[in-house]
Amino acid sequence: MNRRSILAAAALSPLAARRAAAEQRFATISMFIPAGPGGGWDGLGRAIEQVSRQAGLVGNFQFENVGGAGGIVGLPRFVQQRRGRGDALMVSGSIMVGAVLTNRSPVGMRNLTPIARMTQEVGVVVVPAQSDIHDISGLLAAFRANPGGVSVAGGSAGGTDHITLGLILRALGHSARQASYVAFAGGGPAQAAILGAQVKAGISGYSEFAEQIKAGRMRALATTGETRSDPAIPTLKESGIDVAIANWRGVFGAPGISGAQRGALTAYITELAALPAWRELMATRGWDDAFLSGQGFEEFLTADLAATETVLKELGLAG
Repeated sequence: MNRRSILAAAALSPLAARRAAAEQRFATISMFIPAGPGGGWDGLGRAIEQVSRQAGLVGNFQFENVGGAGGIVGLPRFVQQRRGRGDALMVSGSIMVGAVLTNRSPVGMRNLTPIARMTQEVGVVVVPAQSDIHDISGLLAAFRANPGGVSVAGGSAGGTDHITLGLILRALGHSARQASYVAFAGGGPAQAAILGAQVKAGISGYSEFAEQIKAGRMRALATTGETRSDPAIPTLKESGIDVAIANWRGVFGAPGISGAQRGALTAYITELAALPAWRELMATRGWDDAFLSGQGFEEFLTADLAATETVLKELGLAG
């Protein structure tokens, strides 16, 4: 490089720096996960961090995990401590919708500022590798014989996993109240219980158990989608159980933020969701793209709250 080129590059470097700075949406994002490490919500939050930092959208992330009861232990903390903060996000989704209703929490999704639905994934029914249950027919037979004698691990009470089990039992002619459901605060503890054969089976989002299934430590019996998400795993519908359910996850802002603050968070998440790196990561994790923001997300959330309440009442899980 000659002297003229060096001087030209030096003259352009401040402009390049300004452009790089303009691409950064936030210096810091305070990411709140109302669940323990290792679960689906934590996975989504960490994935957002990974892609955001690589793309230069956010300079730094500060994480806080507060697990318990499908997110309703951490939810009041986020609402109280992050109120009015335009740099705060909380990961949540359909599990919290059910948990709020089941636990009759005075603080709910309506106390949050909806930003965007991000992903959706089907669930998977598994047993530990050493189980004497080898396929979904075997598990259904056990449910038919004695539903209360088949302990099933999953996320918090009233969440998607719990609802899935209730729907399976109802399809078999039993009451959801007969279920022996063991609720855990996150995917990590649920995995440990299944792998340690402390329970007979487990239900969770496919991505949470994918590594254990691939490693042969868990046996996948069925998925909960309308169609197969894995060619080797049948759906519940194929197995004669008319149940199809998916788990959505998204991000929410704090209460009390301004329209401009909400707009900035929405613009950031929208830009993130459009990145090729984000789409590649979703494919790797087995997540389906379910991006929805603005009024569309608000309308979806209202409809989901109403539909979940109806289902939980039918299953005897909500008053």
